[in-house]
Amino acid sequence: MANLPRRLFQPPWEFRESSLFTAFVVIAGFIMQYAASGKGVPQAHLPYNALFLALFAVAIISAGVAFRDNALAKWLGGIPLGLCLIFAIALLSLIGGVVPQTAVEAGSLPAMLALNQIFSSWPFALTVLLFLVNLGLSLSWKLLPFKVQNIQFILFHAGFWIALSCGIFGAPDLQRLVMKVDEGQESNIGYSMKSEAPQHLPFSIFLHDFSLEEYPPQLFLFDPGSGKPLEELSKATTLVKKGVKASWKGVTVEVLDFIPCALPGKNGTPEAADRTAGIPFAKVRISGNEAPAEGWISTGSPMLKPWAVPCGKLFLLMTPGSPKAFLSEVTVHDGVGTQTKATLEVNHPITFMGWKIYQMGYDQQSGRWSQYSLIEVIHDPWLPAVYLGFFMIMAGNILFFWNGIKQAESAS
Repeated sequence: MANLPRRLFQPPWEFRESSLFTAFVVIAGFIMQYAASGKGVPQAHLPYNALFLALFAVAIISAGVAFRDNALAKWLGGIPLGLCLIFAIALLSLIGGVVPQTAVEAGSLPAMLALNQIFSSWPFALTVLLFLVNLGLSLSWKLLPFKVQNIQFILFHAGFWIALSCGIFGAPDLQRLVMKVDEGQESNIGYSMKSEAPQHLPFSIFLHDFSLEEYPPQLFLFDPGSGKPLEELSKATTLVKKGVKASWKGVTVEVLDFIPCALPGKNGTPEAADRTAGIPFAKVRISGNEAPAEGWISTGSPMLKPWAVPCGKLFLLMTPGSPKAFLSEVTVHDGVGTQTKATLEVNHPITFMGWKIYQMGYDQQSGRWSQYSLIEVIHDPWLPAVYLGFFMIMAGNILFFWNGIKQAESAS
């Protein structure tokens, strides 16, 4: 007898049915989003999101164990549906990566479909929930009854489930705030990027001192007609120091002397000064098309105007070096006796009461004379669970390669 082609939705369901079902879920999610006038999935916070996730996990494992022989359950936990859901999640994530996730005009189509907030939209939530069901069902069949040979599968899939679910369900509890702390003052007020409403933190930060280290200054020509720098004397000139020469269209500049930190003396000549007040000064000689000229130039500061030397219709100045490193000497305390004194640097945070505290910025117009520091504080109570999931995935991968090596040795 000739084999008849399998009809659509004829058991057992495979990739065709899984693809259609996944497409239906995504489209249904966009319809729900549009019907809700663009409002995303309600955000639940601790402890309610943790309680829901725990009950959700128990329900999936229980259903998988109770209905392991059911055809519908096998399809829901099968590979075809899992792969289709992964593709749908990847496609929605691509939309989130291409479409700016920022505020758009209310009532517009992107706002109604939540294309600008895809990761909190109904299509993304429904697809992820269904994928967690798929992953959880397949895990339950290997988890109970427990067998040693299933450890690698359990570690990888359980880690994936934990990392994904905790990352999604824990997103509303992530707090990312920015604090502006003045020198000699303390603050416990933070502001989010999405709201101007102040938020009180469970600790305070006292700023003892802000300091900034700069790269050496660089020469540039200033055009008073346009009010803008013309261009650097030489693209190869990155350091201003004694003896440096630079050329630009027949004009040669030689640095005769350089004082990294100085202030004008009584006779008008720069004299070395303390770093907290001094600024870079350089004595230069300009020769070329015009008559040779000598003079002092400086970068200037909030308290002192920059010095310049005429160069034809232009002026020769120095621009301050770009920031090399900036840090804040702070004391963090909770007001009841626990405190930490630390130095905040970029990419070197400290941890206090479960919060990560980062050096973020400063008053860029004032530069190293900035009177305040911008400090970012981040609190993510779900991060340890996400890390646990990643470590389980890594352990599963290591075990997978180990078993492959042992099998290869046995075969040889």
